[in-house]
Amino acid sequence: MAWDFSTDPEFQATLDWIRDFVDREITPIEAISAELTQEQLERITAPLKAEVKRRGLWAAHLGPELGGPGMGQVRLGLMHEILGRTLHAPEVFGNQAPDSGNAELLAVGASEAQKERWLWPLLDGQLRSCFSMTEPHVAGSDPTLIRTRAVRDGEEWVIDGEKWFASNADVADFTILMAVTDPDAPPHRRAGMFIVPAGTPGMRILRSPGTMGHPEPSLPKGRGGHHCHVVYEGARIPAENLVGNPGEGFLLAQKRLGGGRIHHAMRMLGLCHRAFEMIQERAVSRSSHGRVLKDHQFVQDHVAECAVGIETARLLTLKAAWTMDTRGEHASRGEIAMIKYWGAKVALDVLDRAIQVHGSLGYTTDLPLESMYRHARALRIADGVDEVHKVTIARQVLKNATPVEGWPSEWLPARREAALRKFQALVDLHTGNL
Repeated sequence: MAWDFSTDPEFQATLDWIRDFVDREITPIEAISAELTQEQLERITAPLKAEVKRRGLWAAHLGPELGGPGMGQVRLGLMHEILGRTLHAPEVFGNQAPDSGNAELLAVGASEAQKERWLWPLLDGQLRSCFSMTEPHVAGSDPTLIRTRAVRDGEEWVIDGEKWFASNADVADFTILMAVTDPDAPPHRRAGMFIVPAGTPGMRILRSPGTMGHPEPSLPKGRGGHHCHVVYEGARIPAENLVGNPGEGFLLAQKRLGGGRIHHAMRMLGLCHRAFEMIQERAVSRSSHGRVLKDHQFVQDHVAECAVGIETARLLTLKAAWTMDTRGEHASRGEIAMIKYWGAKVALDVLDRAIQVHGSLGYTTDLPLESMYRHARALRIADGVDEVHKVTIARQVLKNATPVEGWPSEWLPARREAALRKFQALVDLHTGNL
């Protein structure tokens, strides 16, 4: 039986290089990030991306047939644990959201012509993409309720509707849009996926509201873009821009979510590790009431809770990755739901404790903790809200439960009677012994 928590030496050397590269070359960008234009940012990151490509680590979430190394989810998870330490690392390694998930969707569903026009340039970093499913007036946790329509008209599809929280819409070269093609079909066969090029007449960005992660809507474009409110009014796209077949929207959407949720959870752990390192440094450096902080029980409680939270989330996530590698995505639904919910919960708890240990300094923009917290909060909503994942977990657990009539199966009077019958030849027990 194999039950091994080690990493093979060759890949560990790769992880060691990634950690050094991220800390030495990418993390320093944070300190001036807000002052950079997109052109300046690209000037800084271009040689870093070139080095990543030279080492064969670019777009590591993809298989060799798509130009990636085909690592598998466990190795990807360990890699993303490091990339999560800083905001710019995923882009430097060619696996930033939503481009990474969109590439996986196109890899599965796109025609050869669509791959040539959209997928290969996306993988090469020449294009940026948007994924657009959520709508402003229906629950985002239930995609069967979406109202945006795509109606076939000769050699075109005509799109009408509204989309909300369309990530990257204001900087993307194209959007992958989910829209209803047959409102009378079964709920999970109603929608299709469409490629909508930027600048399509009838597609209009109504607003780019600020968020907790990016409070100012006027932030420079290019660092991932905003989460936009987009209106489609008679927007026409070529018929060949349908990805796959009508009615396959839900199937294709799932193709971009499973592995992505593992990567999200591991990137959150990278953020946790960095915040935890800050807690440790503060605990041994600061004094109050005649003692170093590390000697105060409340600080020790923070350290212990963080250590246990990070370790449990890490093991749970790697187990989900292993399950996906060995049993496939469908068989891993329960594990993936667990880590998506639990990883976000642990990350927010660790970051909150880090802010608390640093006091007023932790609350200011002089440290990265407040920004980390604001960005991490999105993970309780993005790629499925906590509540949906909890429902999935409960259903997976309960589907194998067996109902009983009358007393519970652990009812002790019945168990005692059964035990008396089983062991009566060996021992003499009487009711009086009760």
